[in-house]
Amino acid sequence: MSFQAYMDNVEARTGQAPAALHAIAIAKGLADDRGLAPGVKAAAIIDWLKADYDLGHGHAMSIVAWIKGKRR
Repeated sequence: MSFQAYMDNVEARTGQAPAALHAIAIAKGLADDRGLAPGVKAAAIIDWLKADYDLGHGHAMSIVAWIKGKRR
């Protein structure tokens, strides 16, 4: 599955575009404009996405990658 396919599936499952999820992560203090907030591990983002959006591990990791700057 391509990275874009993961992004499309995440948006279909959550109703939120990856950029919107990044903005929510920033508001929660889990991320900043450059990536993960200082001291925040990927597991914190994964746990949030699993709890709030019922995403699986792979889809949650794709959002972590997005937050860290991957766009393709």
